[in-house]
Amino acid sequence: MNLPITLLRRWSITALVAALLALAAACGTEAEPTPTPTPAATPTPVPDVRDVLSRAGEKMAAMKSAKFGMIDETETGAKFFDTTFKSMEAEVEAPDSFRMLVDVVAPAFGFVEIEMLAVGDQAFMKFSEDAPWAPLPLDQVPFNFGGLGPTLRDVLARLEDPTLEGREAIGGAQTFHVEGSITSDELADLITDADPGHDITLTLWIDEADYALRQIRIAGQIYDDDGPGTTRLLNIEGIDIPVDIQLPEVGSGQ
Repeated sequence: MNLPITLLRRWSITALVAALLALAAACGTEAEPTPTPTPAATPTPVPDVRDVLSRAGEKMAAMKSAKFGMIDETETGAKFFDTTFKSMEAEVEAPDSFRMLVDVVAPAFGFVEIEMLAVGDQAFMKFSEDAPWAPLPLDQVPFNFGGLGPTLRDVLARLEDPTLEGREAIGGAQTFHVEGSITSDELADLITDADPGHDITLTLWIDEADYALRQIRIAGQIYDDDGPGTTRLLNIEGIDIPVDIQLPEVGSGQ
């Protein structure tokens, strides 16, 4: 039986429309692709605080030279040669040379700079820029910066109950923030006339990259005459940078 051409055309159009509708329905119901999960970030490992202190101690013991400064944050520290200590700039050169310039307030004179210098077993002091150098017994220099690196290593090894408080940026460097306790007796190798029996909190900022000490805060009495809340902040500006420390001509004023 032959179907009319018109009827065949209608069936063809109807079949085409049905196919398109079925395709559209299939596309519309296609499931959304499953997103790929983002891998979780690997947590930064927490180092052992004793290992951090040991590495810092070895770093400091090996240093050849350093520049640093210190301030009395509360200005409640004991008198410094009968003056009020404000701040200090110092440089050291291994094994036993150091120079320090101390800003103080002196009665009747106001601000004064006291300079001290030591090479080996010789030390000198002058009370102003234009004053002559005078010999000073080494055991009367308030801070013993000769052999500073090994001394700092020993101080870090003596730290009691150290804790890693976190990480902190200091001077553009990422550091470990460590706290612990020590007694004033254990600072006697660094601070010549430290009085015994005082509890001190030591806060350290240690460079994560090379384990160099960046800052040290000494909170507590070092001397009997310190105020109870005295804190001193030592900022280490550079390690193994060039310094030149020479003995002065005694009495020359230079």
